[in-house]
Amino acid sequence: MSFIRLLNDIRIRKKLSLMFITVAVLPLLASGVYLTSKLREVMIMNAFEQATDNVERVRKRTEEVIKVPLDISYQLSNDSRMKSVASRNYDSYIEVIQTYRQYSDIRDYMRLYKGVKSIRLYTPNPTMLNNWEFMQPDSQTMQAEWYTTALSKKGLAGWAYMQDERDLKYYLSLVRKISLDEPKKESVLVINVNSDVLNSILAQESFSTMIVDYHNNIVAANRPNLYGRNLDEVNVGDNMLTQTEGSFDEVMDGNASKVVIASLIPESSWNGLRVISVFTVSDIISDANEVIRVASLVVVGCLIIAILLVYASASLITSRVLRLSKHMSRVGTTSWDTYLDIDGKDEIGQLSRQFNSLVVRINQLMLEVEDSNQQKQLLQQKQNEIKFKMLASQVNPHFLFNTLESIRMEAHLRGEEDLAQAVWQLSILMRKSLEVGSGKIRLSEELHMVSCYLELHKFRYEDRLLYNMEIAPGTEEVEIPPLIIQPLVENSILHGLDRKEGATWITIRTKFTEDREVMVEIQDSGAGISPLKLKELQRQLMEAEDGGMRIGLRNVNDRLQLTYGPSSALSIQSIEGQGTEITFCIPQKGEPQCFQ
Repeated sequence: MSFIRLLNDIRIRKKLSLMFITVAVLPLLASGVYLTSKLREVMIMNAFEQATDNVERVRKRTEEVIKVPLDISYQLSNDSRMKSVASRNYDSYIEVIQTYRQYSDIRDYMRLYKGVKSIRLYTPNPTMLNNWEFMQPDSQTMQAEWYTTALSKKGLAGWAYMQDERDLKYYLSLVRKISLDEPKKESVLVINVNSDVLNSILAQESFSTMIVDYHNNIVAANRPNLYGRNLDEVNVGDNMLTQTEGSFDEVMDGNASKVVIASLIPESSWNGLRVISVFTVSDIISDANEVIRVASLVVVGCLIIAILLVYASASLITSRVLRLSKHMSRVGTTSWDTYLDIDGKDEIGQLSRQFNSLVVRINQLMLEVEDSNQQKQLLQQKQNEIKFKMLASQVNPHFLFNTLESIRMEAHLRGEEDLAQAVWQLSILMRKSLEVGSGKIRLSEELHMVSCYLELHKFRYEDRLLYNMEIAPGTEEVEIPPLIIQPLVENSILHGLDRKEGATWITIRTKFTEDREVMVEIQDSGAGISPLKLKELQRQLMEAEDGGMRIGLRNVNDRLQLTYGPSSALSIQSIEGQGTEITFCIPQKGEPQCFQ
C-alpha cells in the first residue's frame, strides 16, 4: 500500500517516464549485463582451454628436451672407459692429458645435442686435472645440497637449478651419482640443459608461461623479467608455490589471474619440474570490453532519444490534465460559473465533461446546504440557551463538599468516629466521581474509590458485608477507563447481598495472564443468578446499546469493548445460591488475548 501511495504521488509526466524506464530500460540493462557476463565467461573458458593445451604442449616438448641429458646420463653411467678414466691413478700430468685426449665421448655428446650445454663429472681423484669435463670437487661443492642428495639417491637422476663453475651462469642441470669401478669411489655427473632451447619452447606462447624446479626457481620463461627469479619474488599466492597440478584462480602482481599447472617428473628421477601458465582476466576480456563499450554507447543514445519522445508524449497528456486542474482550482475558490472545454474522446475528455456536470450539481447542493445551515444555527442557538439554564440551576459542588466536611467535623467532635469516617469516605467518593473525565485513570485510583464505596456499604450492612482485595504487584499502574469496577461491585451488593441472608464475601482480584494481560475478577458469595436469567443477561450484553446514560453492567461492557475491543467484554459466571464471578481483561498492548 505504501508503494501504491508513493506511486500515486508522482506526477504523470514523471510517472510515464518511470514506466518506460521500468518496462524498457531495466530489462534491456538486465539483458546486457547477463549477455556481458556470459561473454566474459565464454572468453575466459576459451582462454583457460587454450592455456591448458599450451601447458600440455610445453610439458611434452620440455620432456623431449630433458630426455636427451637423461639418456646421456644412462649411457655414461654404463661407460666403462669413462669410469676407467675417472678412477685411474695417474703418475704424471702428461699421462692425464694424454688420457683426456683419447677419451672424447663427453665432447661428442655436447657437439651432437644442442639441448646439452655442458657435461662434467665430479670425481674425488687427487691425481686428475680439472678440464671442465672431469672436475675435482672442492669442499664447497661437496657440501652443496645437490651434491649430497645425488650421492644419497643411489643412481636416481635429479633436476636442480644451479650455477655453472665455468661461465658462472645458472642452468637447469641433471645430477646423478656414478659408481666407479673401485670400491668407495663415487662420482656425481652434472649435465647442464641449454637454457636457450628451453626458452625457445616458451617463446611462442601467448600467455605468461614458465618452467620451475622443485625449489620454485624459474628455469625458463617467455617473460624476460621472470627468468632466473624465484616464485617467492614474483608476488604470487601459496597455491602456485605448492600445488603440483590443476587450475585455480590466483592474484599475481595485484591482478586477478587464472593459473594452469602441469607436473613433469622424468623417468627414474627423484624430483621433477612444473610447467605454469598464467593469464590475466583483464587482458582476456579487454577486446570484449571494447565491444561492450561501443554497444553501450549505441544503446544509451537510443535510450536518450526514446526518453525524449516519451517525455514529449507525456507533456501532451499533462498539459490537458493541467487545464483540468486549473479549472478545479477555480471551483475550489467557489467560482461556480466556470466551464471547461477539452476536446477529445479519451479519458481526459470524458473527465472534463463529467467535471462540468459535477460543477452544476455542486452549485445546486451548495444552495441547499446554505438553507440547511441557517436552520441548524437557529437550532443550536436554542440548545445553547437550554444548556446555560441547566448549568445555572446545578448545585455548586464546593458548597456540597463544605457541607459534608462540616457534618464530618461535628460527628468527630461528638465522638461518632464511625459516622465521621463514613462522611469522609462519602466526600472522597463524590469528589472522585465529579473529577472523573473522559480519559483513563490508574487502576490504583479506581480501587481506592471502590474501597471507599465498600466501606460506606459496610457502615450500613456491618458484618453482613465482608470484602478483601488481592492485587498482584505491578497491576496498580495499568490505566483503565474510570468507573469500571465500582458498578460491578455495586451489582454484587444489590443482587447478591440484598437477596441473601447472612454474610456475603466480595473479593476483588487482579493478576497477570500468560500473555501479560491484566485480568480483573469481582467475585461474590451472594444469591447468584438462575441459569435462565444468566442467559438473558448475557444476551442483553451482546445486543446493540439502547438509549439512556445508566451506569451498570451494560454500560461497563460497552465501554470496555469500545476501548479495548471485543476480547475485553465482560465474562459472567454464576451458580444460583452460591455466588457470581465477573471477569474482564485489560491489555497492555494491542487487543487482549486472555481467556477464562
